[in-house]
Amino acid sequence: MAKPRIFISSTFYDLKQIRIELDKFIESLGYEPVRNETGDIPYGKDEELQTYCYKEIANVDILVSIIGGRYGSPSLKDTNPQEYSVSQKELITAMKEDKQVFIFIEKDVLTEYETYRRNKDNPDVNYNFVDNINIYKFIDEIKSLHNNNNIKGFETADDIKLYLREQLAGLFKQFLTDSNRIKQTSVLQDIENTAKNLRSLVDYLSQQNQEKGDDVRKIIMFNHPLLGKIREIVGIRYNFYIEGEKDLANLLQAYGYKQEGYTWTRTWNNKTQTISISQELFENGKLKYINQSEWNDSFITYSQKEDTPAFYNDDDLPF
Repeated sequence: MAKPRIFISSTFYDLKQIRIELDKFIESLGYEPVRNETGDIPYGKDEELQTYCYKEIANVDILVSIIGGRYGSPSLKDTNPQEYSVSQKELITAMKEDKQVFIFIEKDVLTEYETYRRNKDNPDVNYNFVDNINIYKFIDEIKSLHNNNNIKGFETADDIKLYLREQLAGLFKQFLTDSNRIKQTSVLQDIENTAKNLRSLVDYLSQQNQEKGDDVRKIIMFNHPLLGKIREIVGIRYNFYIEGEKDLANLLQAYGYKQEGYTWTRTWNNKTQTISISQELFENGKLKYINQSEWNDSFITYSQKEDTPAFYNDDDLPF
């Protein structure tokens, strides 16, 4: 079974013990740690060793970058060799590959970085916790990014492990949520596609078979937009079929509506409810078929208002 691969990026000698502890921690979670010193990276013979580290980042899922006080070896691929170190270039490569990254910086370095920010233009300042000012320049660059630049200070490997455990659990939860959302979106898309196909079929049948029998007409009219609107307004839970004005009048009268022209009114729970239907939908007393694209919401309107209770004198009460 494929496992998530997590690349551990840092300078080696000063952070060697932390790298070892993180390797064991990642394995304990069932993931695959990737470290250059343990043979996890295949090195070829045609390019510098660090180049193969950068290439391997394309094959991992997450990069954990640990920044301490040592600058480390410069990246040989830069025009200016001192611009980035190898570990810095690994982080840059992961970001370009759009990998999930977690960045950890020693707390002493992170604290002194604030001093650097206030004294960028002062070349006479000496820094105690880094051996190269390019480390602070690089942190400045990371903080200026708009995304994927989550930075966490640490003192011990346990600080890193605790934070990683919570973050990896959060990523798994997000994955489950996104997977469920994708399924729901897929179902909705299928329903929408089916509805479109049905509408196309109804339109085709209406155009090709209008004069070829009552059965076809009934199938078509079951999908008339007016029926759906009446079902929604009146609260009818079953399918019904309307041939023309007479059927419509009988249906609404069964639900207590009184007709006046193309307007039906009823009183229900101290409310006057009114339905008005456009005469344009009928021709010679028959309901005309229109497809969904031709439907206009003004073809049917619905309103209701509270009835004002009658005023009673005490003498009118029957008790």
